[in-house]
Amino acid sequence: MTKVSLLQRLIQCTMPRMNGNHSAWITVCSRVLVLLSVVVIVALLPWLSGQDPALALLRARSSEQNPSEEALNAIRESLGLDQGPIVLLWHWLTGLLHGDAGVSWVSGRPVLEGMLQAGSVSLTLMSLALLGASMIALLLTVPTIRRGLRGEAYRSSGVMAVTFTALPEFLLATLLLLVFAVWLQWLPPFGWKGFGYAILPALSLAIPAGGYLGRLLSDTLAQVFTESWVATWSVAGVSRVHITLAVFKRALATVMPMISLVVVSLTGGAIAVEKVYAIPGLGRATLGAAIAKDVPTLQCGILLILLFAFAMGIIFNLLNALILGKALRQGAMPVPKESEVMMAKSTRWIPFVCLFLLVAMMLAGLPRDPFSIEFMRLEPPSMALPFGADSTGRDLLARLAHGSLYTCLIAVVLALACLFIGFIIGQFPRLMAGPIEVANALPPVIIGLLIAAVNGPGIVGASLAVIMVSWAPLAAHASALTAEVKARPYIQMLPLIGVGIVRRNVVYVFPAVIKPLLRHAMLRVPGIALALASLGFLGLGAMPPSPEWGRILAEGMPYIERSYWVVLAPVSALAVLSILAVSTATALGNRR
Repeated sequence: MTKVSLLQRLIQCTMPRMNGNHSAWITVCSRVLVLLSVVVIVALLPWLSGQDPALALLRARSSEQNPSEEALNAIRESLGLDQGPIVLLWHWLTGLLHGDAGVSWVSGRPVLEGMLQAGSVSLTLMSLALLGASMIALLLTVPTIRRGLRGEAYRSSGVMAVTFTALPEFLLATLLLLVFAVWLQWLPPFGWKGFGYAILPALSLAIPAGGYLGRLLSDTLAQVFTESWVATWSVAGVSRVHITLAVFKRALATVMPMISLVVVSLTGGAIAVEKVYAIPGLGRATLGAAIAKDVPTLQCGILLILLFAFAMGIIFNLLNALILGKALRQGAMPVPKESEVMMAKSTRWIPFVCLFLLVAMMLAGLPRDPFSIEFMRLEPPSMALPFGADSTGRDLLARLAHGSLYTCLIAVVLALACLFIGFIIGQFPRLMAGPIEVANALPPVIIGLLIAAVNGPGIVGASLAVIMVSWAPLAAHASALTAEVKARPYIQMLPLIGVGIVRRNVVYVFPAVIKPLLRHAMLRVPGIALALASLGFLGLGAMPPSPEWGRILAEGMPYIERSYWVVLAPVSALAVLSILAVSTATALGNRR
């Protein structure tokens, strides 16, 4: 392909067409409207909370100062709070057009320069984390590729990938910090002064992301290896290297939307890692602005996060069009033979083992009291106390058992709710491009803070915050799967034999999309449970003395160095739940 033709193709993929096709304009309008809506909501945040913005700012600047009416009036006059949120928002938008994002309400310094610097730090960290996640994902796909080249469409149980996914970033960051910075002293612990300071934070983000991508890519590769062209190439004597590259190219087109979302979430969702390692990144700065109700800084931070999300969406949509654009337009997508994708017989017992472990823990712990303080603080495990005691002397086995139904039920229900929302929204990819990218770009912590500012903290608000952002990857996946299924030849021929749109979607498209989407939803279960744990860790989720697993994990984090069992027990429970969810979905997806 010449440079001129490549340039023409790039322009065709990125610019709206002027021949009556308004789909690209719909996508652009969707992104702009959602972006403006989020900015307006952020501007109204201090007034939506029902609290006096001047009082919140006075406490953020100096908690010891007396909140007298004179002091509050001085703050209102200096910042223009007496003019109302609409006037302040208009002044902020007009200043932004001239390159001025306003002045911080807390520090009094210009916002834009500091947030751009924080954004560059987050982008650097994200790039290193993406590199590490890609390497981990490629390693996890090796068994699937080896079996596929031998003619076996093999889908692994995904235990290793799910275990990686089940590790919360804030716990993984703390463990890496203790092992490599404190005990071994190989790497620096805190700050951002050079490449060495970025290794541990990047690994903290790369390991869960690599497990997630590795699992999705393995599933897709297993399906691609069942397509007829792979067997044709093998019989024709095409080398294994060329077949592998072609299969990867075909699989990447399906998971490209998820890769885009993972790239965005690595930047927007790294708040916990930046907090643990004291990194001056965009997520940490935005979180601090949300807590302090520093509206100009919060608006600028969210605006940069969303602009980055939109840029990534455009880039990965372009890559997807370059890979499969012709096949999608001509309705020539190959059809995978789903029934031939099998799971190894030696791994079919994994769901039963995980279920047995959870049931055994519940039966052993439910008769015990999860709230009474009967033991020594941080008492180690013993025959009488199998999981040890927490920092207040409560039985960890009892707390995990009583919290199992609570945690498991909420995580699964939220995953199914996200599956339903994602599937519906995924049928309108152009119209909902903006909401999908915004929902993925905003981490649950920011949404949780916005909800808590209005209704206060609690498990209901935390669940709502998780749902509001967790449906985005499923919607992107549903959109990609639906586009591929509708581009298959037999789907293209259905109108010719009198099959209507409703019957086509219900009888032919839906069954082909729902199986991989259900596996993806079950893969989201650990992420949802960990999102709830992160919100509880910040005081926005389940409140003490709730035995929710995330709350137990958050309560044990300060004592991980000297009493590892207070963290090992809830992490093991989360890992078992994750493996159970994904292996069960995989087993159901492989039933003939």
